Amino acid sequence: MNDGVFDEHGAVQRFEEHRDHLRAVAFRMLGSSGEADDAVQEAWMRFARTETADVENLRGWLTTVVSRICLNLLRSRRTRREDALDADLPLAAAPSAGGDPESDAVMADSVGLALQVVIDALGPAERVAFVLHDLFGVPFDRIAPVLDRTTEATRQLASRARRRVREGRERAEADRDARQQKTVVDAFLAAAREGRFEDLLAVLDPGIIVVADEDAVATGFAGREVIGAAAVAAIFNGQAKDAITVLVDGLAGAMWAPGGAPRSVLAFAVVDGRVAAIDIMNDPATIAARDIVTVGD
Repeated sequence: MNDGVFDEHGAVQRFEEHRDHLRAVAFRMLGSSGEADDAVQEAWMRFARTETADVENLRGWLTTVVSRICLNLLRSRRTRREDALDADLPLAAAPSAGGDPESDAVMADSVGLALQVVIDALGPAERVAFVLHDLFGVPFDRIAPVLDRTTEATRQLASRARRRVREGRERAEADRDARQQKTVVDAFLAAAREGRFEDLLAVLDPGIIVVADEDAVATGFAGREVIGAAAVAAIFNGQAKDAITVLVDGLAGAMWAPGGAPRSVLAFAVVDGRVAAIDIMNDPATIAARDIVTVGD
C-alpha cells in the first residue's frame, strides 16, 4: 500500500518471501498438497485486501491467517465426516507450480508419511496447537487467539496432542519392526525349504544360538543348544517344508502344525536384519502359554 494505492508488485514480493513457510504450515495441518496450496492462495487474497504496512511481524501475521484458514477447513472436514487425507496423502509434499525445488525437497524430507498419518488422527484444535507450537515454535499466547482459547487451554491441547503423536509413532515403529522381522523370518524359511545353504548363512547372525526344549530334543532335534551360523544352517537346510509364518507373542516366528494342531513353534530374535536366536518349543504346555497368531504373506 502506498498513499492509498495498492502496490501489487510490492505486495507480491512481501508475500512470496513467506510462501514456502506458509505452505509448509498448511501442508502439515492439512496433509494434502492441493489443499495446502489452496489455503496459501486464500491467505494471499486476505493479505491483498488488508492494510499491513504497520505489521511488524508479517511472517507471524500470515502464519495466523493461514492457520485460521486451515482450522476452518479441518472443522469442515469433520462436519462432513470425510477422510481427512482422501487419496492425496503423499509420502512428501508435491511441488507447487513454479515452486522452488530446493524448498520442496526440504519439505519432503521433514514431513514423513508416518508422522502425517499420526497428526491426521488429531482433532482440529489439537492439530493446530501441535503443528504451530511443536513443529514451528509458535508461542502459545499467539496460538490461543487462533483457537479462541486461553493460553493455558492451548498449552493443554498441545500437550495432549504431543502425547497422542508420541504413542502413534511408537505404534508405527513397532509395526515397522514387526514387518522387518517377518521379512527376515520369511527369507529364512524360504531358504530352509529350498535347501539354499548360502542364503541361509546370509540371513543368520554368525553367533546365532538355537535353544530347543526337551520335547524338541526328544523328537530328534540336534541338541539343547546349537551355536553358530554354519551349524544352524546345516540343521535347517532343506527342512521347514511345512512351516508357516506366525506371530509369537507379537514377534515374527514359525510353526509346524500338521492337521492344524501346533506341534512345534519357533520364536525368532532378529537383530540388524539377521536371525540372532531361535527358541524351539515342542512342549504342548509351553506352546499353549504363548500368544500365537497366524499371519498372511
